[in-house]
Amino acid sequence: MKLSKRLKHIESMVTPDYTHIWDCCCDHGLLGSALVSRCAAPHIHFVDIVPEIMEKLESNLQSFYQSSPSRWQLHCLDVTAIPFEQYEGKSLVIIAGVGGDLLTHFVNSIHQKHSAKDIDFLLCPVYHQFALRQQLIELDFSLINEVLVEENKRFYEILLVSSSAGNTGNLSKISPVGELIWQADTIEQAKVAVNYRKKTLDHLQRMQQRNAVDIQHVINAYRSVDV
Repeated sequence: MKLSKRLKHIESMVTPDYTHIWDCCCDHGLLGSALVSRCAAPHIHFVDIVPEIMEKLESNLQSFYQSSPSRWQLHCLDVTAIPFEQYEGKSLVIIAGVGGDLLTHFVNSIHQKHSAKDIDFLLCPVYHQFALRQQLIELDFSLINEVLVEENKRFYEILLVSSSAGNTGNLSKISPVGELIWQADTIEQAKVAVNYRKKTLDHLQRMQQRNAVDIQHVINAYRSVDV
């Protein structure tokens, strides 16, 4: 199966810097399979907590990638239970297609348990992007890259970030609302950025009007974005 536009962008952001790549909440394993196909790392791991998904995925991988130069391994467990201490070398943890709150929980837990390990994270939440960014800032993570993608009238932020233990070189600070995602090289991408800012502000203002929570500081942050 072909990768969606969103998954293609995520796959393209994976650089050949890692010994282990972890495709977390992998579902049908499309992203991880693409990484195995291009031998993106010596070791590629598929992680999901649903046994039925993993059984079917293992069968597919055995059929198509039994002789792949990249070694692949399946782990039927919670993302927070990955035993990183058992694996030497630099890891990239990919988490996409889950909500920002759950994604933040995963990152927090991994970082607390394995703060000394050299781990980067490639993250694509389906919502709560601002809260996720705030947490990454609190954890003192650094930004490697970020992109904005529109697919089927939905917008996705994709963030490639490094934990403090993995920082080598001059990486950027993470912005609460993003910086690179607003910088467009094409007219099409500029329209995506404008539409995303408008949709985000409309959503936040509706929340503010319902008086559920005071999010004026978040609204002000997005209003300050220059697109």
